[in-house]
Amino acid sequence: MAVFAEGTPCWVDVTLDDLEAGKRFYGSLFGWTFADAGGVTRSPSVNALSDGRKVAALAPKSDGRMPTAWGVYFATDDVVAFAAKVRAAGGQLLTEPVAVEPLGAMAVAADPNGGVFGLWQAGTHSGFEKRDEPGSFCWAEVYTHDKELIDPFYETVFGFEGHTQDDAGVDFRTWSPAGTEPGPETAIGGRSVMSDAFPVEMPDHFLVYFVVESCDGAVEATKRLGGRVQLPPVDTPFGRIAVLVDNQGATFAILAESEKI
Repeated sequence: MAVFAEGTPCWVDVTLDDLEAGKRFYGSLFGWTFADAGGVTRSPSVNALSDGRKVAALAPKSDGRMPTAWGVYFATDDVVAFAAKVRAAGGQLLTEPVAVEPLGAMAVAADPNGGVFGLWQAGTHSGFEKRDEPGSFCWAEVYTHDKELIDPFYETVFGFEGHTQDDAGVDFRTWSPAGTEPGPETAIGGRSVMSDAFPVEMPDHFLVYFVVESCDGAVEATKRLGGRVQLPPVDTPFGRIAVLVDNQGATFAILAESEKI
């Protein structure tokens, strides 16, 4: 199983009202199969598998007030110490560090403007067994209303090296791991400023991307499965993308790559 460097995306999950409906939707869209998540205490969550390799988790809501949403987890060697850095930089802990034996340990945090992300310290489960291939995760970016607040937070806490994409047509910044030359070639995630096209009341949030063979084909499948299209397919320097909403309201993005990010 892959080992992930500190501060890099290592896992994603989605919280849903109806787990079985989620399995049908994502199983049909991405060809995923599903298996018990494991752990000492039997979890109602399931792991999604692509070609028999772990790519994500689906979790039923423990509280109906929880959002229906995809979330991303960043790897850390010490979740307690990393959580302390989050607090010191103005973030908050929504879930304090907790052991999930023997899989690892986790925490859920929010940046100073409310963007939610997870932290994962690997045990027997280190994260993705497949990524950057069709049917698996490839990218995550935070959408914010306040880049002046958010950029220093992530670049301080995670040590990210930032690179502003002046030619992207939007206010977009990529993040590369500490010690690397910042730019698209090394980027592991990014930040986008929410334009006037977004509702003012929309909170800061992460958007996760999955690779697909055909962007247009996945869009049509989403509509057929009861989901909807938030952003129709558009060509970018990295490939053809679309932003979709599943049949329970969770937003995610897809990318049919023209070249590797």
